[in-house]
Amino acid sequence: MNANKRRQIFDLLAEAIPEPTTELNYSTPFELLVAVVLSAQATDKGVNKATARLFPVANTPQALFELGEEGLKEYVKTIGLFNSKARHIIELSRLLLERHGGEVPNTREELEALPGVGRKTANVILNTAFGQHTIAVDTHIFRVSNRTGMAPGKNVLEVEKMLERHVPKMHKKDAHHLLILHGRYTCIARKPRCGSCVIAELCEYPHKTEAD
Repeated sequence: MNANKRRQIFDLLAEAIPEPTTELNYSTPFELLVAVVLSAQATDKGVNKATARLFPVANTPQALFELGEEGLKEYVKTIGLFNSKARHIIELSRLLLERHGGEVPNTREELEALPGVGRKTANVILNTAFGQHTIAVDTHIFRVSNRTGMAPGKNVLEVEKMLERHVPKMHKKDAHHLLILHGRYTCIARKPRCGSCVIAELCEYPHKTEAD
């Protein structure tokens, strides 16, 4: 796929999705960090239900650390892998207090040093909380990038590097959420909604569906 076609794709996605942002509810970088850690192999909807109860009670590293692992589990037990996630969140709260004065750091290296925070989570925080031009390749972005021919790759890191190289500069900040939302609602896994897709004519997927 050439640069002109990629630019047209992102222009159309940006027009169709005028406010590309996360569907996780948060009001501070720390709330976002907790929500993203909880969201691994879980739905944003499920996470939002849990955090709607949790954050009014504890939404700072100090408050969560004082709540403790068992206390936290009561709020997140509806979410998959809640035992390990609760352990990670309590430990990262402790480390934020010890190393960062209770503030969420804004570098990849410092974020990835926190329990439960890998490259994808760090990229989400850097992009969504701090406005950096990072792209966290989840299943939606991996699928859209490969299916359209925009940024093919055998693994998430390959796709991430391709996107970093080829996403037009003016769209780099929002590319992450544009691709996630397009993959979540239009370019879905089993039967993509090609009939209502704004980039269907530019997409290089050979097995387009005739209608939704």
